[in-house]
Amino acid sequence: MKKNILFVVNPISGDLDKSDLIEAVEEFASTNHFDLEVYETTGKNDIKEIQTIYNQYNPERIIVAGGDGTIKMVAEAMEEHDVIIGILPAGSANGLSVDLNLPAGIEENLKIAFQHHYIEMDMICINGKKSIHLSDLGLNANLVKNYEQSDVRGFWGYALQAFTTLTEADEPFEATISANNKTVSHVARMIVIANSQKYGTGVIINPNGAMNDGKFELVILKSLDLFLIGKIITGNMPIDSEDIVIISTDKAEIKTDIPVHFQIDGEYCGAQNSLEIHILHKQMKLAVP
Repeated sequence: MKKNILFVVNPISGDLDKSDLIEAVEEFASTNHFDLEVYETTGKNDIKEIQTIYNQYNPERIIVAGGDGTIKMVAEAMEEHDVIIGILPAGSANGLSVDLNLPAGIEENLKIAFQHHYIEMDMICINGKKSIHLSDLGLNANLVKNYEQSDVRGFWGYALQAFTTLTEADEPFEATISANNKTVSHVARMIVIANSQKYGTGVIINPNGAMNDGKFELVILKSLDLFLIGKIITGNMPIDSEDIVIISTDKAEIKTDIPVHFQIDGEYCGAQNSLEIHILHKQMKLAVP
């Protein structure tokens, strides 16, 4: 008996043509005797459409071709269902795929997405919105805003906006953080809310993070040295710096003295001055190497 698979593809993610990828997925499914249903996202009512297809089709797995935003959208659509999600990285932001150490080759990824074992991964709830990977307040969120508004995509678009963001950086902000029955204040340029270890560039921001430990980390970057912040955004960084504080917890509240740029999983969410954060333990099943 054939196993049902739902393939969700974001046709515009990463500004990449997905026709070859769709063909490769269809060929893999046919060769390995999977019954495949393909759904291309439109940006309108996708969650309801995916839920409708799931209820009609009852797939064993959902394979997602897109970036972190597409993966999160499918996870939210399936939060009431017990289904394994496989990932084919195909977005502008593939941070979760980097953290999962997914290979570059499509054939290897197809085998993992369709056939490999899975982990039960945490998600984070921030002011009622879900995060699967990395969110942050401050400099990088401003970079995300500038990137979304620019016409240049890919690495060079990111590098261009990184330079612009660094040279036009806002003043640091003061954050009051309540976590683990303690309240502390720090002057910071950036606070990362991390469910994992790496940005999509491969930069390690949270070296001890784990996606399934029931905790998240607040990585507070206090430094007023833009060179250090630039290394975090575009390169690597000395994680043991005195200018970096890491708090591990399952819930926290952050209040800032001024509204600060904020992003979730590569999506700009406006300027915020208050965040309520808590862990959602083992919220999704992800196929892994």
